[in-house]
Amino acid sequence: MTTPAFSLCVYCGSRPGADPAFADTARAVGRWIGEHGGQLVYGGGRNGLMGIVADATMAAGGQAVGIIPKALVEREWAHHGCTELHVVDNMHERKRLMADKADAFLALPGGIGTFEEFFEVWAWRQLGYHDKPVGLLNVAGYYDGLMAFMRTGVEQQFMSGAQMELIRVDSDSAKLLPELVQAAGLSSAARLDAI
Repeated sequence: MTTPAFSLCVYCGSRPGADPAFADTARAVGRWIGEHGGQLVYGGGRNGLMGIVADATMAAGGQAVGIIPKALVEREWAHHGCTELHVVDNMHERKRLMADKADAFLALPGGIGTFEEFFEVWAWRQLGYHDKPVGLLNVAGYYDGLMAFMRTGVEQQFMSGAQMELIRVDSDSAKLLPELVQAAGLSSAARLDAI
């Protein structure tokens, strides 16, 4: 197995969501990771956007590293076709290992688990526990309401503009993905274009 050019942790839903754009984008993200010699680190599931992004990564020649708690394996949600599948004891261990294996983080549309993981790595970045880029892919306006709420947090002085600047938000995966990889210091724009 070759060493990947970068390792991107993707948080996303274990359901496909109502809008077909969500699945299309998950597929495009996985394809981009694979085509650029990258490695996907994700929650290890086979359902919903999780399974789509993993399958697309591997179909495009990339590696998919799944990290899943035992309880979810027992519910038969594990993607046993991953390049690597790590079964861990609990969610805390899962998130720690995902963070350790990633060079950057990206949240696609998802539910409570996606929200929690995104906010945790953002908080860790703000507290100085890591210095890895954090991105939010706002597909079909999915995160518009969340972004408005976070701006309210700044307006009401519970957050600062500097905290908001720690995340990169875009609706275009083709723009956001290279930005995250470059911000991680792993590849120049010219090198990514050449792959």
